[in-house]
Amino acid sequence: MELQLQIKMNEKLFLRNPEYTELGKKLIQHSINLIHKKGFEDFTFKKLAEDVGTTEASVYRYFENKHKLLIYITSWYWGWLEYRVSFTTNNITDPTVRLKKVIELLATTVEDDMSTAYVNESILHQIIIAEGSKTYLTKHVTEDNKDQFFKPYKDLCAKISGFILDFNSKYKYPHSLASTIIEMAHLQNFFMHHLPALTDFGKDKDESKVLAFLEELVFNNIKK
Repeated sequence: MELQLQIKMNEKLFLRNPEYTELGKKLIQHSINLIHKKGFEDFTFKKLAEDVGTTEASVYRYFENKHKLLIYITSWYWGWLEYRVSFTTNNITDPTVRLKKVIELLATTVEDDMSTAYVNESILHQIIIAEGSKTYLTKHVTEDNKDQFFKPYKDLCAKISGFILDFNSKYKYPHSLASTIIEMAHLQNFFMHHLPALTDFGKDKDESKVLAFLEELVFNNIKK
């Protein structure tokens, strides 16, 4: 039997847990495809309902609004990525090798995880790059933070900052660097494909160069 990975989600993000029904899983699957195709601004619950073959009212039984849905799928991604980081680095004791592995996970193409049948992580990764900051660049970010909507992202940053301190326990800015690595990996990827003048990688669009840049950035900062 194929193992199905489950990511624990904040119950305040949904009205009905989409993982518990086939319709709910379809809503997640189709919302990821639609947001990737149309962009978050043009994405609506009406379009989602039409794409799934259900009613708009049925969508609202699961999510209060599309912003909560966006936070849901991005939080799901951060939870999944933290699992991937933990799984991949579990048997690595060398702090240099471990950090390089984390940077590689952040900076290179994401492949679809077959243990999560209704989520295409490769497409979701592109949404995180293009739309992820819209989850917290809002007027109500403080309230959302009190509801712990961003905990999966914080947990991932905390794990990476721990790896940084394993390399150099006296480094002063582990959390700042951890979040910078994540955001920089996404921004450089986006710039490389859409605003190439803002990077040195736009000409050949080689993600291995983004990886090399991030490694140099990190290890030059945390060297003992």
